[in-house]
Parts: sequence; structure tokens; C-alpha cells
Amino acid sequence: MANNRPHESQAAFEARLRKRITILILFCTALLVAVIFGFPMYFMGMSAFKSESEILATPFRWLPETFVGLEHYARAFELAPIGQWYLNSVFAATLQVSVAIFVGAMAGYGFAKFQFRGKRILFALILSIMAVPFQILLIPLFVLVRQFGWDDSYAGLIMPGIISAFGVFMMRQFAYAIPDELLDAARIDGAGEFRIFMLIALPLLAPAAASLAIILFLFSWNNFLWPLVGARDRALLTLPVGMTQFSQPYRGEPIVGPSMAVSTLATLPVALLFLFFQRYFIEGMMVSGIKG
Repeated sequence: MANNRPHESQAAFEARLRKRITILILFCTALLVAVIFGFPMYFMGMSAFKSESEILATPFRWLPETFVGLEHYARAFELAPIGQWYLNSVFAATLQVSVAIFVGAMAGYGFAKFQFRGKRILFALILSIMAVPFQILLIPLFVLVRQFGWDDSYAGLIMPGIISAFGVFMMRQFAYAIPDELLDAARIDGAGEFRIFMLIALPLLAPAAASLAIILFLFSWNNFLWPLVGARDRALLTLPVGMTQFSQPYRGEPIVGPSMAVSTLATLPVALLFLFFQRYFIEGMMVSGIKG
């Protein structure tokens, strides 16, 4: 027995060493990925405080030598109605996300907990919508919106994105985890189905709703194609479309600084949303991937 102890100690030491080397490799890999993805954000944020010549200077300057303060931000708001475009994006994204989450939660809960004729066919149709590229639906959607009289209006800008097939799918996956015994107990107590959904199911779907909110908000906030087609009035433009029109008329003078300032403002809402709801985002993505 005594002769085996040195061998056991050597094996334990080698196991600990392999574990530490593995952790070090994973840490270095994660750090490298973070630097690759974080550098454009750093360049954008720092460039908003540099002079025009310093932004494009070679070699790259990590910190501004000529600190211009909020000059680029002020200039951006002078050149274009950035505030109006920003409010349009916030209004459209907030309304689309709110309605899509509520409708998706209700539909997903119904698909997960109720049995009705044509359930599988109807859910398959919803899944098929996810497989169709939006570019194919662009012209029919534009014609439909125009027939409703919603073209060049907030209704036409918002309504096409107010329902999400992915939201229904994700909420259905998460709703499977709700215990049937809990719902049956509420029915025995005399609660109606809508009340059960609002007071029991919806709070339990909160982690999935937070995860879905980030995904849908990111998609709506960065949506470029439909606002470009559906809104011709300059006052109705969202920030992604407005930023292109903000840059194009002023090609005779350098506006890299104001462009970086506007890009920084456009990035903040999504970054803050993920920062405050990242726990729910991770939990929701994990559950939606393993349930059902």
C-alpha cells in the first residue's frame, strides 16, 4: 500500500495540472474572442471623442490626443433629426416586443397545455413561417400594408413585426416545464383559463420572456429593410435607416466623428438591455433548447 502512494500522488498532480492547463487555454480563448468582438465597440466609442483627422490616423491611437468632448454628438443632432429617429426606433421596438411577447406566450402556452383539432398542422405552419426569408415576403407585405392604408405611417412601420413565429415556438418550449398539477389545482379552485394564464403561467414564463425580449428587441432595433421600404416620410425613419441618409448628403466634408457618435447611441439600448437581463437570457436560451 505504501508503494502505491507515490504513484497516486503523481497521478493526482498530473490530473490537477491537466485541469489547470485546460482552464488556462479556455480562458485565453475566451479572452481572445472578447477582444476580437470588443475592439470595434471600443474603436466606435473612442472615435466619438477624437478629432476627425485623429480617427483615421495611422498608426491607430488607443486614446484621444485631442479630446473633443460632446462636439460630435452635438454636430450629429444639428445635421439630422437624430432625436426623432431615436424615438421612432424606441417606440417601434418597444411596441413590437411587448405585443409579440404577450401573444407568443399565450399561443405557446396553448400549444403546450391544450389539445385541439389541427394542433400539429397549425404549429407546423407556424414553424414553416420561420423558414421563409423575409425578402420573399417583402413585396406581398408592402402591397397588403398599402391596401390597408397603412403605408407611410406608424401602423405600417410597426404592424408587420408585431407577431413573432419564433416567439410562439420559444414560449411553447418553455411552457412544457410548467407543472400540470399546478394548473389543475387552480382549475379546482375555480380559476378560469385566462386567469390561470395571467396569474400562474405568465409569471413562470418570465425568464423565457426576458430572453425573447432581448432577441426581438435586437431584431427590431437593427431592422433596416422593412423601415426602408415601408416609411418614406423622413419623420418616420428609424435609426438604422436614418443613419444612412444622415451620412449620404454630407459627403463633401468629413463626418466620421458624428457617425461614430450616432452609432454609439444606437448601440447603447441593446447593450444595457442585455446587461440587466443577461441572467434571464441565458436561462431562457438553455431551457428553450432542452425542453419539448
